[in-house]
Amino acid sequence: MNVLGQLGFVVASLVLAGVLLSLNFWRALLFFFPGTVRIEPEAPADQMDLPEALAPLAGQLQALGFTPLGSHEEKPLLQGATRSYTWAHPGERVFATLHLGKEELPRLYLLTPLASGGFVVTASYRRPALDLPGYRSGSLEDASPERLLRAHVRRLDGLGPAEPGAFTWEGRVQAGRAWYQGLGRREIRRQNLQGVLWTAIALAIVAGAFLGRRAG
Repeated sequence: MNVLGQLGFVVASLVLAGVLLSLNFWRALLFFFPGTVRIEPEAPADQMDLPEALAPLAGQLQALGFTPLGSHEEKPLLQGATRSYTWAHPGERVFATLHLGKEELPRLYLLTPLASGGFVVTASYRRPALDLPGYRSGSLEDASPERLLRAHVRRLDGLGPAEPGAFTWEGRVQAGRAWYQGLGRREIRRQNLQGVLWTAIALAIVAGAFLGRRAG
């Protein structure tokens, strides 16, 4: 291969590797360091700037007895923050959190911290199913808030939810931080393993491009 051909190969390889890294490196960091996700309160209930796309679900939650708490932001390394909006039902001992997912589609999940420090999570979108001591996570895709709540409450059978006084805005932020730093790590790693693999492939492409040029 002549010099121009070698240079073109290196440039093309670097462009491909750059694209792969831009899409996946942050996921690799999240895989190895899930506890680095920052969760900060954003606005109390009376100041929440709820997106219009989430308003129908918010209305259904309030009809079920949930009360708005406030919004918070979750920010992984090298990524912008995702804003979430939370309601609580202290009687059922459940947090309900809304946010916009891929393609700005509404997403809802229910979260109950346990007195033991564990969690039960039920989402209306695809989510890994896990059933571990002190931790249950799963989904009921496209379920209405009412149906999701019934399923979530059933999944609490035999477990000890946190006391009703824990279901506050501050309690939700604390629960989110504890999830990322503790029992949520396994789920995060399952979700982001592909990012690690693509990051490794990108780094291998870079190494191969330079080693191939040197050998040539």
